Amino acid sequence: MSETVSTSQSLGQKRLHIKTYGCQMNVYDSERMADVLRPLGYVMSDAPEDADLVLLNTCHIREKAAEKVYSEIGRLKEMREDKEARGGGRMTIAVAGCVAQAEGAEIMNRAPAVDLVVGPQAYHQLPELIARTTRARGERLMADFAADEKFDKLPVEREVSGPTAFLTVQEGCDKFCTFCVVPYTRGAEWSRPVAQIMDEARRLADKGVREITLLGQNVNAFNGADKSGAESTLSRLIEALAGINGLDRIRYTTSHPNDMGDDLIQAHADIPQLMPYLHLPVQSGSNKILRAMNRKHTRESYIELIARIKAANPDIAMSGDFIVGFPDETDKDFEDTMDLIRQVEYASAFSFKYSKRPGTPAAAMPGQVDDKVADERLKALQALIIEQQQAFKAGLIGRTIDVLFDKRGRHNEQGIGRSPWLHSVFAEDAAHLIGQIVPVKIVALGNNSLQGELIKELV
Repeated sequence: MSETVSTSQSLGQKRLHIKTYGCQMNVYDSERMADVLRPLGYVMSDAPEDADLVLLNTCHIREKAAEKVYSEIGRLKEMREDKEARGGGRMTIAVAGCVAQAEGAEIMNRAPAVDLVVGPQAYHQLPELIARTTRARGERLMADFAADEKFDKLPVEREVSGPTAFLTVQEGCDKFCTFCVVPYTRGAEWSRPVAQIMDEARRLADKGVREITLLGQNVNAFNGADKSGAESTLSRLIEALAGINGLDRIRYTTSHPNDMGDDLIQAHADIPQLMPYLHLPVQSGSNKILRAMNRKHTRESYIELIARIKAANPDIAMSGDFIVGFPDETDKDFEDTMDLIRQVEYASAFSFKYSKRPGTPAAAMPGQVDDKVADERLKALQALIIEQQQAFKAGLIGRTIDVLFDKRGRHNEQGIGRSPWLHSVFAEDAAHLIGQIVPVKIVALGNNSLQGELIKELV
């Protein structure tokens, strides 16, 4: 997954293009990098070929992530040469994010077109680094995981472009799953102070944000200090955020099953602003594979946890992550995963074929599964997930639900919004409702969306 952060340009200013790969945390980081660079005169551009600075905000989770970055660097090198040939000035190329952290020295050696490499915990230093790079090409910074310093030095004001926003509250991971590079690229678990988060949330609400998604690699491990200096919890943070005027919806992602405490489960019953949607990755339904993954939970504990969550809020939609073809996964192990999916009944899920991440313990494990076998398992798993997704959406037909409209549709007066369960909802004659939460009757299903009709007498 990749996307481009964009907004309006101003003539005579320096142009910035950011390409974002991977997770929602990277989307938030890209937005904050734009905020950091704005005082230097940088405005966003959709066109990398005309940019003065191109930032690739990279992700190291998926297979061949680094190769995709090198391919993009090659494309940018050609754009830079063309830009200079037509007298358009120089383009600075920077690589940020988790690939930068994991392979910074290799990037500088292998891709001389790159001017700057900066890890995910050091992008607050971009103004200084850009200035130094301008004077002496080839400046490189390797992140030292000083997350507390990063957030302290980020600009107070954020640019927002709609009624929804991400807000990072926790970074890093202490779980050390054997397939994952996050502890090595994002560092140990660290949580922002509550007061700092509340201030950022209030500013977002003042700018018209109605829904925030709290982000963290293990967001439900949040333990930021409150005003007394004591450790808070995610449930207490959500309760405090729910008191902000104008902030009507709260979400959080991504969670670990082992950090899902009773208070957080109860929050899904007690706090109406907390949306009835929970992304809770399990990865496998086989206890043998879970042990090999170092997940530190069992299929039984996960299923029991889901039952408690659904008892607290029967309307909740569950989402998950699955890896198929992990080393030594047998047909029986895979069937255990399929059985778990049938029991939980997911409204959405992300599923992937296992791929080796350099430096992770799983990469050296025996019993690597044949690609064709893994492909067949992934196809079967995804078919089951799609069946469950469609069943969940079909259950919404005829219901009237609250939709937060956040952008215009392709047709003249069409509006697109979000259901409480994170579906895209399309409705005609709703373009004027952007930023509002209104009742919509669901009348039909799309492949990845819902079709709704406005309740005319209520809007």
